[in-house]
Amino acid sequence: MDNKERGLFSGKLGFVLSAAGASVGLGNIWRFPYLAARYGGGIFLLVYIVLALTFGYTMIIAETAIGRSTRKSPVGAFYAYGNTRPMKAGGWLNAVIPVLICPYYSVIGGWVCKYLFDFLHTDLGTVSSDTFFTDFISSGWSAEFWFIVFSAAVLTVIWLGVNSGIEKVSGFMMPVLVVLAVIIVIYTLTRPGALGGVKYLLVPDFSRFSWMTVVSAMGQMFYSLSIAMGILITFGSYMQKDTGIEESTVQVEIFDSAIAILAGLMIIPAVFAFFGGSPETLNKGPALMFITMPKIFADMKAGRLIGILFFLLVLFAALTSAIALVESAVSTFSDEFGWSRKKGTVIMALIMISLGSLSCLGYGPLSFITILGMPFLDFFDFLTNSVMMPVAAIAICVLVSRHMGVYMIEDEVLSGGKSFKRRNVFNFMIRWICPIFSLIILASSVASAFGWITI
Repeated sequence: MDNKERGLFSGKLGFVLSAAGASVGLGNIWRFPYLAARYGGGIFLLVYIVLALTFGYTMIIAETAIGRSTRKSPVGAFYAYGNTRPMKAGGWLNAVIPVLICPYYSVIGGWVCKYLFDFLHTDLGTVSSDTFFTDFISSGWSAEFWFIVFSAAVLTVIWLGVNSGIEKVSGFMMPVLVVLAVIIVIYTLTRPGALGGVKYLLVPDFSRFSWMTVVSAMGQMFYSLSIAMGILITFGSYMQKDTGIEESTVQVEIFDSAIAILAGLMIIPAVFAFFGGSPETLNKGPALMFITMPKIFADMKAGRLIGILFFLLVLFAALTSAIALVESAVSTFSDEFGWSRKKGTVIMALIMISLGSLSCLGYGPLSFITILGMPFLDFFDFLTNSVMMPVAAIAICVLVSRHMGVYMIEDEVLSGGKSFKRRNVFNFMIRWICPIFSLIILASSVASAFGWITI
């Protein structure tokens, strides 16, 4: 794709809302609350915020600056500064990750569509039953239908382009998402017993701290901030030169952390209000949103309305992140193979349907097939989040500190007279802490998957 023909965000707001849309997804609304509930509430939140303001800040700055300085997607950006085989491999790794994530991510998006549809018209007793979720995901073709509905919505936005599609959709969905979150939080916090959940989430209890709190918070930060997925490099390549990188990064951090906290305040106080904050319920993990929350909504006086608003919010969050994942892949297709946006979108549609169908049917008709003992969806999640993303983050750190030179990132951030207030934090983190922490995430996640440690 010629740089003259390359799409650009209209300004800072367009970039911030689109980057925030990429970051604010199922990682915030679904994953963050159940990890916070499981790993100590307030102490998990504290560790997460510290990591987001240091590690997350550094990686967002680096990836955005790499993208804007090269005006290329991950492969071309790595080629531009690191013309060695390991660095070329690092570029392709960053480019392949969203191609592998989006299909199974869209399967979960389909689950959200199904719940929103059923909260609109199905008896709440049915939706909140113990077997509703497992019956649905093991149903096969019903789950496949909703996966395709979600995927079609995502691909339509990508087809429309950067300004007409991504920026406009993010500009609409992100403010609506915030309003919906605030409404649900206010309602949840007025339930008797909910303040116990607020205390659990917001007040750090250091007796609950463990090394696994740190490891889990680091993994969540990768997932939540869209680090090492190629997205921020791609979106950086659409950023105008007069847009401040550091200022935009801070706004994305604030938006992302605020939504994560709001999600925690939607879910954890509700668990305290309706289940007394029982450890068994707090440790439900991924089932917290699809099994526990419908039970809570069924017990509320305005449960159907709140459930509809909740799953609409989750759907918006899932859509904005999935759009960013597909856009990164389509941008790579355009840059590396010279394909048009429409051709790239069609190719990505074929990839999504093929790999997504494996993940979707892996709990039903294909449940007899596993990889390392995991169904397809779990395996793709493990491969991308636990293995590929930490390695991709290390590649970015090496590219910046050993090939580009940190000064080139500084020049890009400071261009146009913009500020770089946390320059010293960035320099120290990108050289030493970020690669070390990425190695820790990689080692811990792999050890956990093989049962050598328990996270």
